[in-house]
Amino acid sequence: MKIALMDSGIGLLAAAAAVRRLRPDADLVLSSDPDGMPWGPRTPEDVTAHALAVARAAAAHRPDALIVACNTASVHALATLRAELEPGLPVIGTVPAIKPAAADGGSVAIWATPATTGSAYQRGLIRDFAGSAAVTEVPCPGLADAVQYADEDRIDKAVAAAAALTPPDVRAVVLGCTHYELVAERIRAAVARPGLPPVTLHGSAGAVAAQALRRIGAEPAPSAEPSSAIAVILSGRPAQLPQAALAYPQGRGLAAVGSVR
Repeated sequence: MKIALMDSGIGLLAAAAAVRRLRPDADLVLSSDPDGMPWGPRTPEDVTAHALAVARAAAAHRPDALIVACNTASVHALATLRAELEPGLPVIGTVPAIKPAAADGGSVAIWATPATTGSAYQRGLIRDFAGSAAVTEVPCPGLADAVQYADEDRIDKAVAAAAALTPPDVRAVVLGCTHYELVAERIRAAVARPGLPPVTLHGSAGAVAAQALRRIGAEPAPSAEPSSAIAVILSGRPAQLPQAALAYPQGRGLAAVGSVR
């Protein structure tokens, strides 16, 4: 079994780690676009062009499924990717986990890039899935970029700024960018309130990993022998995992159990 993941940068690590938890025996293809990121400020047409290039590079490795581990690409390019690659290659998009976050009807914050915050796409998801929950959209300027380069100081400042915009009664935070899942514990600590239970964070990595297996008719096998390999593609070039990836547990875990090639 071979699962490919694509993103503008290292945000795909969270979903890759989730795939590995479900199927340690799955070979992985990690295709990203460090030369072209960030994708958020680009036009939809430009995002689609970059996403197609990254997807084609991954598809050349003949995976069984392709996870679009990027909210921006899923918004703007998913239909185009599916039109080109399916049915031969199942393509799984990433959607912010608004529905499970709002299930209890309490106060919810959605942390997302400035381009996504307030967008018609996100407002539509809120309308369709938030139910009676009170939702606050929180822009996180610079956070994805800081995570991409493992810039500790910039991460702390961006997380603190977003936490200051998050209402104190929020009990659930939706991580609306895949990069944010790599710093989930920092986010949880930043939004903690004395005397209240920890805030629940809702990412998408586990859901998209499970959906990828469903699409190819595979069952989870978390005890399978982890004898798989990892192919890394950076803007179309065969490469190693970026050094910044090793700053995060998900990246270190992948490097530890796979032979990167």
